[in-house]
Amino acid sequence: MYPFDTHKGGNVTKRYTLPLSSIQRRLLLYVVIPMLLISGAAITFGLNIAGQQEEERLKTDLKLIGRAISLPISDALLNNDLATVQANLDSVFNIGRVYGASVYDVNGQQVAEAGVTETDLSDSWLARQTVQTGVSQDDYRQVEGREVFSQFLPIVDRGGRIIGLLQINRRASDFDERFEQLSQVAWISWFIFAVVTIAVLVFGHYRGVGRHVLYLRNIMQQVAEGRRDVRVDTHGPSEIVAISQGLNEMLEAVTRAEQEIRDRRQEEQRLNEALREQEKMAAIGSVSSGVAHELGAPLTVIDNRAKKLLRHTDSEDDRRQLQAIRGQVHRLTRLVNQLLAFSRTPVSERQQVAIKVLIERAYTSVGFELENDDIQRVVEYQGDDVCTVDVSRMELALVNVLRNAYQAAKSEVRIAVSQTPSSTEIMIMDDGDGLTQRAQAHATSPFYSSKTTGEGTGLGLTIVQHIMSDHEGELKLENRPEGGCCVILSLPQKVLKTGGSNDSE
Repeated sequence: MYPFDTHKGGNVTKRYTLPLSSIQRRLLLYVVIPMLLISGAAITFGLNIAGQQEEERLKTDLKLIGRAISLPISDALLNNDLATVQANLDSVFNIGRVYGASVYDVNGQQVAEAGVTETDLSDSWLARQTVQTGVSQDDYRQVEGREVFSQFLPIVDRGGRIIGLLQINRRASDFDERFEQLSQVAWISWFIFAVVTIAVLVFGHYRGVGRHVLYLRNIMQQVAEGRRDVRVDTHGPSEIVAISQGLNEMLEAVTRAEQEIRDRRQEEQRLNEALREQEKMAAIGSVSSGVAHELGAPLTVIDNRAKKLLRHTDSEDDRRQLQAIRGQVHRLTRLVNQLLAFSRTPVSERQQVAIKVLIERAYTSVGFELENDDIQRVVEYQGDDVCTVDVSRMELALVNVLRNAYQAAKSEVRIAVSQTPSSTEIMIMDDGDGLTQRAQAHATSPFYSSKTTGEGTGLGLTIVQHIMSDHEGELKLENRPEGGCCVILSLPQKVLKTGGSNDSE
């Protein structure tokens, strides 16, 4: 467990208190443990070598001690000076590393001793070998019930003749204790090395790699929970930085893809709504066409009969009633004409006509319907631009817009034409009260009218919009800053032709 760091991911601060990670466990299993096993085997092998070397050193020490005193003892034996022999043995025993020392004659009988020794070596094979060969011998033996290491060295006079035998004993446990000390030091060192190695692995891996991996995992968990706004701070080792950059790029790509999907869905929804609207309009157009044809003939008959009666009556009251009938018939006739215009098929045949001529024709048509001659008309256009359109339908669009403008105006209707790089706009403006927010939103919906009952059919702007759409143009409605409404009929450049007029009057 290592609760020793914090890391920030986006706006999230998280304190990690986690067990060894999978990477750390794998490093332990495949790197640290094999390394420790190899080092343990190396220590075992080294201890064996060191034990053997230490044993040889201890044996060599006994040989050096024996050789150091063998000559004085040899001279003392030749002079039969046992006191000197004893003094030399005592001096060796007092060194502290010798457990016992004694001098024997060539027959194995003890001459002098110090410490733990054997009194008779006449039956000792090592003693006989030493006397016979003149070569020192050593072995582990039991002396007075204790395990010792015995070193036998021949005592020779100055002429090289063997005159006795020197035995030096050292406790066998001295070798074991020395080896045990070496083993303890070695294994304690190995244990410390193992602990330090594991600590370095855990803490070093966390500081160098682990915390960055945990940070990336935290970011990916946030992404999995639905957050697409988080991004990775690119820091740490170059490999981690590369992964972080790749994750950021992936998140950016996912965000873009999701945005594209949302946009596509919105576009599909818009197209579906437009399709439903077109289907609804087609159905309305089909019904409107049937209704208009069914009403047309009876209305004509009623108007003709009322007209005939007017010629044969002198009563003012009858004449007033018949005029009222004809007025309602005319209103219904306009509605029938609007329904027929609404149900007409799209543009199929176009002709060149001057925009100025279209405006004049539309004004002339509307002029017959005007009841208020006080409305002033202002035309701010003297150009000769020519457009290729369905003349009758384009004139109908202008008639509907002009009719609405005159009905809404208080004192003036203004007509202007402006040029843009991509289109020409015919603007028809009035100084009335303008459009409410609801009227702007629903002005082109079929049978919607902001006028009082009996004044409008609710089809005028719907027809205008269809006509402009058939000409690849656009209908725009906006309120004027100085008051009133401005209706803009925008025609694209491809239906326009600048130059002289070739109208179809």
